[in-house]
Order: sequence, then C-alpha cells, then structure tokens
Amino acid sequence: MEDNLFGQDWEIEPAGGETGKAFVAVHEDEKFFLKRNSSPFLAALSVENIVPKLIWTRRVENGDVITAQKWINNGQTLRATEMREPRVAKLLGKIHQSDALRDMLQRIEKKEYSCGQLLATVTGYVDKLGQPDSLVAQAYQYLIEHVDALREEPHVVCHGDVNHNNWLLSEQEELYLVDWDGAMLADPANDLGVLLYQYVPYGEWERWLLEYGQTLTCEFYLRLKWFSICQVLMAMNWQFEHSRAPELARLELLLRKIMEDEEVYETLCE
Repeated sequence: MEDNLFGQDWEIEPAGGETGKAFVAVHEDEKFFLKRNSSPFLAALSVENIVPKLIWTRRVENGDVITAQKWINNGQTLRATEMREPRVAKLLGKIHQSDALRDMLQRIEKKEYSCGQLLATVTGYVDKLGQPDSLVAQAYQYLIEHVDALREEPHVVCHGDVNHNNWLLSEQEELYLVDWDGAMLADPANDLGVLLYQYVPYGEWERWLLEYGQTLTCEFYLRLKWFSICQVLMAMNWQFEHSRAPELARLELLLRKIMEDEEVYETLCE
C-alpha cells in the first residue's frame, strides 16, 4: 500500500495472503488490520461479532476503499485439530442461521448459487483438470448422476473457504471467521462438507453437526458429498490456474477421500 495514502505518520506493511490486499498498520501507537476494497458485507459481519470489529471505512485518492479492523493482539489461527471443537460448529451455525446476514448479503452482493449453477461452473473446469478416466472425471460424473436427486436447502450465507487458517482466536478466547471475499448465498452443505471431510473424523460427524444444529441423515450426507465435490473441484481449478502443484495434489487427495467414503454411506444409508 502506497505510503502517501495516509501520510508519513502511518507505518504500513503487507499482511500476507493470496490477494496482496491486506496490511498491518500502526498509527499513534494503535494497530489496525487494513484491507483494500473489501466487501461492504464486512460491516454486517462486524455487527454480528463474526469478524474483528470494523473501526472505519475510508475512500482514498486513487479510488480504493480501505477498511480498518481492530487488531487482535496475539491472535492465533486455529490448528487443524481444533476444527473439531464445538465452538467452530456453533459459530458456523450462527452464521448459517442468521437472517440478518442473509438479507444483507442478498442486498449487497447478490451472489447466489444453486446446485445447477455450481454444476455449470464446474463443467468448465473438468477438461483441463483431468483425463477422461481420471479421478476428476469420476467425481464430475458423480455430480451429474446425483444432481436431480438433491433436495437443496434454503440458501444461507456461506463463507466459501472454511480452511483452518481463516479461523482466528483471540487471547480472550473470542473466535472469528475472517477473509470473506468468497462469500455467497448457497446451500449450507457448501461450507459444511469440505470442513467435515478435511478436519472431523467420520465417527464425530453426528456430534459435531448436532453442535452446529443439524441432524445427520442419509439425505443430508448425500448433500454434503455432492457440494463438497463441487467445492474441491473449484478449488483445484484455482490452484491449477495459479500453478500451485503442492496444493493441487493435496486437494486431489481430499477429492479421493470424498469419493471413497463408503464408511459413512454404509452407516447412514444402508
């Protein structure tokens, strides 16, 4: 971020991340988390205590909109094993069950995705991600064969990337879910499926979902699997386009796990 956007009495450094739009700033002994051109949805998330408090929003000379959030001193991202904890399930449940957040996102972004729209998006990726007999092709075939049987739930606010690195815990044990650039209105299984498959052992799914506010049934499991495949294929396409082979390989392993989850199917559906 250019030094002249705020003046010489600001110390500003990149905060890392994929987009290069996040910064750490110090001004008059106060520390802030700054982001360039963040979604207006951030204000609603701040009110609901989903993200660290929004302090101010400012348009600068070059036309960018900068948001400043409270800096979480000694904040820690969650470890992968901590994603199994009830507080993660409860916060995601709070987000998905919030009518206020849904109505606000609908007014601001209007990014709403049905299963048909997600399938159409994935269709554009399949040829470049795998050969006709590959795991990707098998996963895509599963989507096609099962899309008509889905009983899609009313759309809720979905984060779109519930990776453990996007969960922030303060010293006071306040839990936040950050980085909402991919927010959308969709079936809640879009968030839940990839989280469960990545972080929660199968034997704990029922307990975790009860903390979230959902009973695990065969029908719901099939939605989890279908939307998880969609999300992983879209993530694989992003990693492919950015030439990130190690992450692409990790996602392929996750896709294989989803496709080979006979243990869950046999427990619930037979």
